[in-house]
Amino acid sequence: MRGRGTTARDETDLPQGVVYADVEAASERLAGRAHRTPVLTSRTVDERSGARVFFKCESFQRTGSFKFRGAYNALSLLPEGQRERGVVTYSSGNHAGAVALAGRLLGVPATIVMPEDAPRVKLDATRGYGAEVVTYDRSVERREDVGGAMARERGLALVPPYDHPDVVAGQGTAAKELFEEVGELDLLLVCCGGGGLLSGSAISAHALSPGCRVVGVEPENADDATRSFRTGRLHRIENPDTIADGVRTPSLGEVTFPLVLRHVDDMVTVSEDGILRSMRLIWERMKIVVEPTGALAAAALLEGVVRAEPGSRVGVIVSGGNVDLGAAGALLS
Repeated sequence: MRGRGTTARDETDLPQGVVYADVEAASERLAGRAHRTPVLTSRTVDERSGARVFFKCESFQRTGSFKFRGAYNALSLLPEGQRERGVVTYSSGNHAGAVALAGRLLGVPATIVMPEDAPRVKLDATRGYGAEVVTYDRSVERREDVGGAMARERGLALVPPYDHPDVVAGQGTAAKELFEEVGELDLLLVCCGGGGLLSGSAISAHALSPGCRVVGVEPENADDATRSFRTGRLHRIENPDTIADGVRTPSLGEVTFPLVLRHVDDMVTVSEDGILRSMRLIWERMKIVVEPTGALAAAALLEGVVRAEPGSRVGVIVSGGNVDLGAAGALLS
């Protein structure tokens, strides 16, 4: 099945993977550790869209993005012996900082593989949380290869940014909180890189607001998940060229691809200019700092790619706010 409502394969062929009970368990582990982030509204956005729009602002989460949820949940479930040996992951920034902080809180040594050209604010933050940072040149190396080699050589547990059931369950707690606070929604928009946040959010939507349509949003320049969703076959794009550095993932994963096919209703893409226009509007009208990836889901609504029914209730996950202010100023100018 290619999302709810469009048939490509029988749903019974798809592995169940993560279920809502896993999200509930993750929520209990995160209680008192993760922030319960605010839900904000904007009359300007409501007027432009004709809907009542609720922004779940994960830019206010610890480490500045939703990634802390999945990282903490995954590390908290490690066996004691593995906790002592430590973990390794690869990330362009947000998952890096999340694993670094989760490791510090749980006493787990963390090694992070990051691209040399990762935003300076994310490199500095990751080191600031006490993790060892190993950089690589993404034009000639694959981060999965670098991280996998380090895991084998050092005996570290590999905690990938999205393709892990405990990570997905943790990410699903953001949407869980949104539904608990505002009630049922007609539409939920979620950015998509590797699909961890999208699939986790869709699982929560099915449990808490069964009539809600869940739509994943990608940049036009990084539309591997949209292609995969439409065809039912996994597509890859190596090192996609997009300002939304948080979704520069090559493809959906073995865990997330079946979950997206099972639980997501549609996938759409937005232009680079559309991402920037939406980012500017959120900064100027809502007075909150978001990174390009954080504005991605909102861009689908603000650019008219997804049209809300008049008077409908729409949720938007604002995924993060880790942006270099100098670079953001140059982009927005």
